[in-house]
Amino acid sequence: MSENRPHVLIFPYPAQGHMLPLLDFTNQLVLNNISITILVTPKNLPILNPLLSKHPSINTLILPFPSHPSIPAGVENVKDLPAGGFRSMMYTLRKLRDPILDWFNNHPSPPSAIISDMFLGFTHEIATQLGIRRYVFSTSGALALSVVYSLWREMPERKDTNNDNEIFELSNIPKCPKYPWWQLSPIFRSYIKGDSTSEFIRECYLSDIASYGVVFNTFTELENVYLDSLMKDLGHDRVWSVGPVLPPDQENNNCGSLNRGGSSSVLASEILSRLDTCEDHSVVYICFGSQAVLTNKQMEALAIALEKSGVKFILSAKRATKGHVSTDYGVIPSWFEEKVAGRGLVVRDWAPQVLILKHRAVCAFLTHCGWNSTLESLVAGVLTLTWPMGADQFANANILVDEHKVAIRACEGAKTIPKSDELAKLLAEAVQGDVEERRARALELQKAALNGIKEGGNSFNDLAAFVEHLREEAIKIKG
Repeated sequence: MSENRPHVLIFPYPAQGHMLPLLDFTNQLVLNNISITILVTPKNLPILNPLLSKHPSINTLILPFPSHPSIPAGVENVKDLPAGGFRSMMYTLRKLRDPILDWFNNHPSPPSAIISDMFLGFTHEIATQLGIRRYVFSTSGALALSVVYSLWREMPERKDTNNDNEIFELSNIPKCPKYPWWQLSPIFRSYIKGDSTSEFIRECYLSDIASYGVVFNTFTELENVYLDSLMKDLGHDRVWSVGPVLPPDQENNNCGSLNRGGSSSVLASEILSRLDTCEDHSVVYICFGSQAVLTNKQMEALAIALEKSGVKFILSAKRATKGHVSTDYGVIPSWFEEKVAGRGLVVRDWAPQVLILKHRAVCAFLTHCGWNSTLESLVAGVLTLTWPMGADQFANANILVDEHKVAIRACEGAKTIPKSDELAKLLAEAVQGDVEERRARALELQKAALNGIKEGGNSFNDLAAFVEHLREEAIKIKG
């Protein structure tokens, strides 16, 4: 490490929706002359390949995956586990603490900072022990992270443990968001006082709050009020919003890294060729992210709605993972594809979402409102139809529907079965209905997002300020 080239350890959480944005941010750091080492376990190494081939200067620290009784042998990424796998993964990764410390202590020029995912709060303790800084990389927005921080700090409890609809008001957050119990973070709801996993996870979040700074994949025009509030809440201004963090090849429509999400049943070129035959703003894209798998009853209701709606569509549907009961999840009705042939395309497992959303033919996106999907819809300037299912998704839907009015609610809840007639009507309206005001607001937010990452924009300036901060801290630590 030289004084002008700080060395940073990047530690992504092994879930697709968490790894990709942090790796895209890492690309920005390398372009700003930061020396990088990325920590992964062996089976997550292939996800790094596009970044490593682009930047051969990046080093990797590959540590064996620590076993856990709830994680099947050979699984090292949450995408291969059902939703409950997040807790087990957070808990088992703590076992990497000693190998990380050993690596640092034996490195001739160790990092002066750790940038790690919001689910890896235990790395704050490692940084403190080493006398360096740890920064949280938030793969959620500022509202969602504020909600999570508030919950783990205040530890509110239900008055009636049988009432899943009990309302929780978070008065320390602007606009005082209110959520029924069932919409709160499932990791928080599963907390059991005295349970070792629960207490470890709480300590992780409290360590996030205590960390030296937070980097957000968001932009000020989207979440300004929550960013300002969080700085006051944390008691410092070391909060940088650098989003939307785009994949390195997004601007030039390069198809080279289209396999970044995994394997697909349909070639990306085939999907884009199909879209090329469609009129402008005539196609609805449906996807529920890298984690959610619809139950068979939900899938049937969605299939009936798509068939009744008459709209052209692309449906990206994830299959059941190793932890799901495969007979209850992810099965597409046998009649469906034949009935919608010619206007509907079903893609199993993974689709090139960024390229689909920015295609001129796509007008609307039915989404679970994961933060990456939320940002990608805003960058594409499309109308969003929201179906939040868990985690930060209810907060994200609130931002889209209630605050910025660029979206329409379609459904809510991981187990909720939508009413096919109502959903069919909404899908048809998204293509042919009176949605011009929402579409115009979506295009305004798109402009704000893209201007923010251009030279002189808020996110561009925050990235530059963060890089300069890393340099200053590295000099202090070396001195």
